[in-house]
Amino acid sequence: MKIIGIGNALVDILYRLDDEHLLSEIHLKKDAMTLINERWEHEIEDMTVDVEKRMSSGGSIGNTMLALARLENEPGFIGRVGKDGMGDFFEQKLADAGVHTRLIRGMEMTGVAHTFITPGGSRTFGTMLGAAYYMGPDDISVEMFRGYDLLHIEGYLVQSQELIESICQKAKEAGLILSLDLSSFNVVSKNRTYFHHLISDYIDIVFANEGEARAFTGSFDAQEQVRHIAHLCDLAVVKLGEHGSIAMLEGGRIYKCDAIHVENVVDTTAAGDYFAAGFLHALTRGHRLKKCLQVGTVLATEAVQVMGSELPPSAWNRIKSSIHCR
Repeated sequence: MKIIGIGNALVDILYRLDDEHLLSEIHLKKDAMTLINERWEHEIEDMTVDVEKRMSSGGSIGNTMLALARLENEPGFIGRVGKDGMGDFFEQKLADAGVHTRLIRGMEMTGVAHTFITPGGSRTFGTMLGAAYYMGPDDISVEMFRGYDLLHIEGYLVQSQELIESICQKAKEAGLILSLDLSSFNVVSKNRTYFHHLISDYIDIVFANEGEARAFTGSFDAQEQVRHIAHLCDLAVVKLGEHGSIAMLEGGRIYKCDAIHVENVVDTTAAGDYFAAGFLHALTRGHRLKKCLQVGTVLATEAVQVMGSELPPSAWNRIKSSIHCR
C-alpha cells in the first residue's frame, strides 16, 4: 500500500534552551502550539539572534512522510509553500529523502515553526503558517490522490473546516483509507464537536496522544479513551509516552505495547510523527496491531534521542535491523 500525507508545510527552526525564561519573554505557552503572525514571528527572530539554532523540514505530516521514505516506502506529500528560499529548502529536504512532493506554490512566505526545546525534551511551538494558511479547497483535486492507498492528515488543518472537508471528500472519492493525527490537545479542545463529525463521517484510523485523547473523549482513562475513539472509526491508537501505547479495532480487543526506556530524552518534537510512520509502515504490510505498536515505538524511541526531526544514518540502520518489517 502506498501512503500520501497532507498537512502544513513548514520549516522548523529549532532552539535548545537551558530553562523556560525565554518562553515567558516571547509569550508562548509551554508544551503547546501557538499560532503567531508575521510581526510576532519577527519579534521572535530579533529576540533569538544570539540563541543557537538549526533548520530542518518540518510539519507533523512532513516528518511522518520523511520517516516513511527512510523506511524505503515511496510516500507522497501535499502542502503549500512560498516561492522563496524556505520553500525550496523544504521541497529539497523531502525530495532528498525520497518523498514525492506535490506542492502548491503561493506568493506568501513559506511557513515556519519556531520550536523551543527545554530540559527534559519537551517542546513549545510558535508557528507562523505563512503559505500553509492559504491552502484552500481549490488547491485540492481528486487527481492528487491517484496512485495512493492511504491518506494521512494532520489535525491542525481544522483551522479551515472547508479545506479539510474537501480533502476528505476527494480522498474518499479516490478510494483512499483516511488516517488522522489529532495533532494538539488545544486544537482538539477548541474543535471537539467538529472532530467528532470528521472522525465519524470520514476517518478510518485515528492517532492521538494521551492529552489529545483526553480533550476529545473527556476521559482520563486510556482504555476508555481508545474504546471511545474506536467506536467512531475502524482503528484507534493512543500514545501514552513512558507508559507505552495502545490500539483497538472497532469491536475488538485492546492491544498494548510498553515503552522502551530512554536514559536521556533530548527532544520529543517528532516522536509522535515517527511513531505514526512506524505504525503505518507495519500496518500497510499486513502486520498485526501488536507488531504495528512495536515498530512505532522503535521509531519514536530513536526520535527522542536527537534534536529535531532528522535521524542519522546509524539510527536508521538500527531501526531497519530491529523491526524486521518488510
